[in-house]
Amino acid sequence: MNSGEKEKILFVDDEENILEVVREYFEFKGYTVATALNGLEAVKILENEKIDCCFTDINMPEMDGIQLSEHIWSNDNTIPVVIMTGKPTIDYTIKTIKHGVVDFLVKPVNLNDMELCLERVLNQRKLFIENILLKKEVEGKKRLEKLTKQLQEKVDDLRILNKIISEFAEIGSTKDVFRRLVDMATEISPADMSKFYVINRSVNKPFETTVYPESSLTDSDQSLFEELLMNITADGVPFLVSENRGVKGLSEDILSFMCIPLKIRDKIFGVLTAYVIKGSVMFSEKDLYYLSVMVQNAAQAIENLALYENIYENLFATLYGFVSVLNARDSYTQQHSNRVTDISTVVGRELGCTAEEIDILNVAGRLHDIGKIGIRDEILLKPDKLTKEEFEKIKEHPSIGASIIKNLGFWNRELDIIKCHHEKYDGTGYPDGLKGDDIPLLSRILSIADVYDALASDRPYRNRMDEKSILEYLQQGSGTQFDPKVVDIFVKLYNKGGITQ
Repeated sequence: MNSGEKEKILFVDDEENILEVVREYFEFKGYTVATALNGLEAVKILENEKIDCCFTDINMPEMDGIQLSEHIWSNDNTIPVVIMTGKPTIDYTIKTIKHGVVDFLVKPVNLNDMELCLERVLNQRKLFIENILLKKEVEGKKRLEKLTKQLQEKVDDLRILNKIISEFAEIGSTKDVFRRLVDMATEISPADMSKFYVINRSVNKPFETTVYPESSLTDSDQSLFEELLMNITADGVPFLVSENRGVKGLSEDILSFMCIPLKIRDKIFGVLTAYVIKGSVMFSEKDLYYLSVMVQNAAQAIENLALYENIYENLFATLYGFVSVLNARDSYTQQHSNRVTDISTVVGRELGCTAEEIDILNVAGRLHDIGKIGIRDEILLKPDKLTKEEFEKIKEHPSIGASIIKNLGFWNRELDIIKCHHEKYDGTGYPDGLKGDDIPLLSRILSIADVYDALASDRPYRNRMDEKSILEYLQQGSGTQFDPKVVDIFVKLYNKGGITQ
C-alpha cells in the first residue's frame, strides 16, 4: 500500500440501508468502499478490483457469507474476512475458521466497533503477509503461531459462551436452573465441586439448595463460607482466591475457590460457589469471567420463568411470614416441624434418597403443617380432645398447605409431599385415601417422623408417650398406617441412637 493511500474495503449485505450507512461512514474516514448485495455480486467485484478486507453477512440470497468466505480463501488467502451475524453459533465458527474468517461481529454492529475491528484486522493482515514472505524465518513462524493461538482462543471463547447461552435458553424450571448452574461450573472450569446458595433479606444465613457432585465441606469450612457469602450480600462483588495460601480458618484441602452472586433485578438472590479440592490446575480470571457470564444468563432465565413477577424476590419472605404467623399462634408447630425435618432427613439418607430428595424433605418437612394457618384458633389451640367435627376440620390442613405452596408456583414435588403426609399405607388416610406406593416415598418417610415426634411430645390435652410404647405403636402400624420398609429403617436407626427427639 502506497504511503497516504487508504485500503479498499468490500461490504456485503442484502440490506441496502446498512450498505449506505457503512459506505458513508468509512468513505468519510478515508477508505475506498465497494458494496455488494450478495456473494455473487461480491465475487464479480473481487475479480476486477483489489480488495484489502471484506465484511460480509452470513444469510444472503444466491451466495451466502460462508460460501463467499470459502471462495475468497481459495483464490486469495491474504484477504481477511469478517463475518457479521445476528446469531453467532459454534457451527458457523468451526465451518468458517478454515476459510479466512478472522473475526465475528454480532448485529446490530456499532460503527465505531467496526472501525476498531477493521484497524485490527488490517494490522493482522499486514503481519500475515509478512509471515507469508518470511515464513522460513523463525520470527515469522512465531508471529504466525501467535495469531493462530489467539484465533483458537477466540474460537474456544465463542464455544463456551454459546454453550452457556443455549443451555439456559432451554431450561423449563427454576430448580433446573440451579442444578444446571452447579453442573456447568464443573464442566467449563477446573472446579471439583460447586454449590448454589439462596441468600435473601428474609433468611438469616445462606440456604444451600443444590450441590454437585454429592460431597460436602467440613463443618469449619462450611461456617467460613457462610460468613463469606453473607459478606457478598453486602457488596454484591464476585471474588476469586486463585490459590489458597493459608486463608485464615480454611482447610488446606480447598486449593482454590470462587463465589459469584446471582442478582434478580439488581438484588442479591443467591450465590454460586466453586471449589478446586484436588489436582494442580487453579481457577483463573477467565474462569471467573465464564462463571459470571453463566450466572448472569441463569438470572435472566429465572426472570423469564417468573414472567417478570416478584415471586422469587418475595418467596422466602412469604413462606417464613406464614411460619411466623403460625408460630405466634402455636409455638409447638414450628418446633415440631423442625424436629420432623431432622428425623425425616436421617431416615431418608438411610433409605438411599438422593441429595435432591433430601433437599425436598428439608423444605417439605419445615412446611408440612403450614396449612394449619387456615384452621380456626378454637380448634387448633383447643386444650381438650377434639370432637369428630373438629377433627374433620383439622384434616383439611394438608390440602390447605398444598394450596399455599401451589399458589407460590415454585415447589411442585414439595407440594405433593405436604399434601400426602397424612395418607396411610392401607388407604385409610386423608385427604385422598392413597394406598401403598401411590403415596410418595418422601410422604411415607415424613409420616412416620411426624407421628413419632407427636407421640414423644407433651401436649395440653395429654402427656408424651414413653419411648417403648412409641416404638411398639409404630411397629404395630407397619403395613397399615406406615410403609413396612420405612418402619424397619426407623427402628434400626432408633436402636443405633440415630433418632433423637
